[in-house]
Amino acid sequence: MILKSPALPFFHPVTLLATWFGSGLVKGIPGTWGSLASLPFAAVIAWLGGFWALLAASVIAFLVGIWASGRYAEASRQGDPGPVVIDEVAGQWLALALLPLDPVTYLVGFVSFRVFDIVKPWPASWLDRSVKGGLGIMADDMAAGAYAGIVSWGLTIWVLGPMGMTGLWTW
Repeated sequence: MILKSPALPFFHPVTLLATWFGSGLVKGIPGTWGSLASLPFAAVIAWLGGFWALLAASVIAFLVGIWASGRYAEASRQGDPGPVVIDEVAGQWLALALLPLDPVTYLVGFVSFRVFDIVKPWPASWLDRSVKGGLGIMADDMAAGAYAGIVSWGLTIWVLGPMGMTGLWTW
């Protein structure tokens, strides 16, 4: 595994949070690595507290991410540095919040989020282009997470049916 050099020292709190403990420093596809690295945390949070805990964790990651990604961007002198993946964490958790804690539904939520994060349908594309700093880094991924959550939830209902979801639901 080849890592990129971080803008700040690796164990600096900004680096640890912005790169989600270094997952964004893996060369190649940092957004996908960040989303993947968020999945075990999402599963534990959902297992311990269900929908509300994962939704709250997404909001907390969003707020912390505004600060951490903004600081990391300033240090690297880039608008939206590739190693910053806390935006993927917050968006991925938002996408998974509506889903039952199940490996198949989490896979659907993961793929759906990655598609929406890459394609960036409006307003995610507008947020990505128009809002700067830490808020801009974070906002488009939250929009992608909302889209992915709705689509994944709809697919899950369609496949399992409303009654099939009740056995898996962790609310």
